[in-house]
Amino acid sequence: MKWEVVIGLEVHVQLNTVSKIFSGASTAFGAEPNTQASLVELALPGVLPVMNKAVVDKSIRLGLALDATINQKNIFARKNYFYPDLPKGYQISQMELPIIEHGKLAILVGEEEKIIRVTRAHMEEDAGKSLHEDFHGLSGIDLNRAGTPLLEVVSEPDMRSPEEAVAYAKALHTLVTWLGICDGNMQEGSFRVDANVSVRPFGQAEFGTRREIKNLNSFRFLEQAIKYEIQWQIDTIEDGGKIQQATVLFDPDSGETRMMRSKEDAHDYRYFPDPDLLPVRISSEQIDTIRAAMPELPGQMKARFAEAFGVSAYDAALLTSSLAQAQYFEAVASATGQGKLAANWVNGEIAARLNREGLDIAGCPIAAERLAGLIVRIADGTLSNKLAKQVFDALWESDLGADAIIQRDGLKQVSDVGAIEKMVEEAIAANPKAVEEFRAGKEKALNALAGQVMKASKGKANPAQVQDILKQKLTQA
Repeated sequence: MKWEVVIGLEVHVQLNTVSKIFSGASTAFGAEPNTQASLVELALPGVLPVMNKAVVDKSIRLGLALDATINQKNIFARKNYFYPDLPKGYQISQMELPIIEHGKLAILVGEEEKIIRVTRAHMEEDAGKSLHEDFHGLSGIDLNRAGTPLLEVVSEPDMRSPEEAVAYAKALHTLVTWLGICDGNMQEGSFRVDANVSVRPFGQAEFGTRREIKNLNSFRFLEQAIKYEIQWQIDTIEDGGKIQQATVLFDPDSGETRMMRSKEDAHDYRYFPDPDLLPVRISSEQIDTIRAAMPELPGQMKARFAEAFGVSAYDAALLTSSLAQAQYFEAVASATGQGKLAANWVNGEIAARLNREGLDIAGCPIAAERLAGLIVRIADGTLSNKLAKQVFDALWESDLGADAIIQRDGLKQVSDVGAIEKMVEEAIAANPKAVEEFRAGKEKALNALAGQVMKASKGKANPAQVQDILKQKLTQA
């Protein structure tokens, strides 16, 4: 390829506090417009912001998880710009002294691990929302979201493909939900991604001119938008054009990005310290208290799963994509002593069925102990893989355990040597051509004969025993 892609992400993580960052107004989603906007959000004369301590505590949790520097002195600044959903005419944010700096987050793309540097994460308030579709020829303003606490997480431009960008966004999404600081609901705007994309000739040290794709609220849209933007920039340059720094929006219907405005730089916002807010000072004792209450992190659990249960790095990454899924797998693996088999079923049949039915692991109708019962019967030879899938389907649709379903439906695998030998002999007698082909060196003929035996047993014969007895019988003559 002639061009190298350079991507950095800015992710707005909505912190799941009960009240807003500078007032006691509720942050609950879905209320009637403008019913959760206090005097602070309305910016009435004389009102003053008051810092929400929970915002600081949750920010510290992320800083510790990113192995970042946590600044113990935090300054809030006013970011000045006019927009109808921002009554004050400025947004309270952080500029020079953000709460988090110099972190890192590991991602896995295929089998390759890569470390993405996190430049900073700063606390700020969200703006309101403009409603363009509800009124003919007019726009409405809903200030319920104004003042909702955000943590804006800014990466270094370390990603070199759309796949890496999606992997980083997913890893960060897993982390903030794992820590319990964000509900991660992208449809409700709790986790929104801005992607800075540029291209440069391979071997060039200087970055190309970037364009920022705003407000991407799904991983699929993030990948589609970056892919389109990369090709657009390459085509523009190769056609003799020049990339202008800009903010663009992604249209999911057309699959294209379109320019919204030329990109502002920091000086355009006229940042200055907010005179209504004192510096926030974080004590070492506060950090230590939060550190002591931190859960086992996804990376730590991934390494433990690989060591304790023998699963691959790839499987461990899938299993730790959410805390609920990791806990589900660990319960199954610990109950059965079958780590690899448990991983195969959780990442395979369970994940596929949940995806097909639009559920997450918390809504899985097969509890961990019931899946463990199925895996035990696979491991002890009671069930073949084919029979196990039949039992799995029945588990999904009922409250019965695996043993009860096996008993009810007569699904126990046939492992009786005498019974299998009889079916093998009948298959050999009925398929002389396949026998001749096997003895002539065609290994595939053995599978054809095994298939006849499995058909005769209605899928209940132990496949390994069928293969062994077939080989024994065929090599005797």
